Amino acid sequence: MNPYLRASTTANSLRAILAGCLVQLTLITPGFGQSPYRLQTGRELGLLGVGGVAAGTALVLESRVEPLTIADLASLDRTRIPAFDRGAIDRYSTTADRLSDASLVGNVALAGLLTIGTKPMRQDIKTIGVMYIETVLLANGLQRSVKNLTQRNRPFVYNPVAPLEEKLERSARQAFFSGHATNAFATAVFTGEVFRHYFPESNWKPVVWVGSLGLATATAVLRYEGGLHYPTDLLAGAAFGSLIGWGIPKLHEVKNKGELGKRLDIQPWSTGQANGIYLRLTVFSR
Repeated sequence: MNPYLRASTTANSLRAILAGCLVQLTLITPGFGQSPYRLQTGRELGLLGVGGVAAGTALVLESRVEPLTIADLASLDRTRIPAFDRGAIDRYSTTADRLSDASLVGNVALAGLLTIGTKPMRQDIKTIGVMYIETVLLANGLQRSVKNLTQRNRPFVYNPVAPLEEKLERSARQAFFSGHATNAFATAVFTGEVFRHYFPESNWKPVVWVGSLGLATATAVLRYEGGLHYPTDLLAGAAFGSLIGWGIPKLHEVKNKGELGKRLDIQPWSTGQANGIYLRLTVFSR
């Protein structure tokens, strides 16, 4: 056989084989930047549902709270306040009240800035956002339900310096436990936990923890100085908020991070003279 014809036949055969079944396998490559958290539809609906029910329950209970009357105020006995809490009744400051709002907003803003300002967290903003909504909804729904059940008088109710109209408001009977402390510490612990999971090796972890917890502590102290809460209100709020702020990220944390995940991508392949299939196998750490 003519050697040129044989070479041409061989080339045509190879092109035919390539056109029908070319498969290119990319070597295993590591993946980076995997999210430390994962959303699950059923779980998220459950958490949001519980939070929604708690919030609705709080509203119903709040509507049933009867404000103090002038006769009630006249019958109050400050000696019945536990000694540990009694110092709060001598505090009253509208400035401290406003500053506690500002420090709480600052804590939320810090969480938002870290999420938007860091690429791994910004890319995962949906997951972080859903987790934070669950945190806030659960924390507020439960703490507001408790305070509307206990109906504990705020410290300023006992203080003659405080305006009478404030003492006669329904909110004057919503001391236990502190909503500001709950939200502040839930946000602070949530922020610290999420940041450390996205940046486990970062030198900024202590700064984030100190900054967020510092703002939360400032919020609690200002609520005390404003005459709005007793120390036990603030401690209970800080403990409960911290538990929620830690627990929600923990529920969403990806388990078995050391295991390898696999992803197979299949795409058409063509050079113009031959067609086939391109396969790419990616192996990554969870």
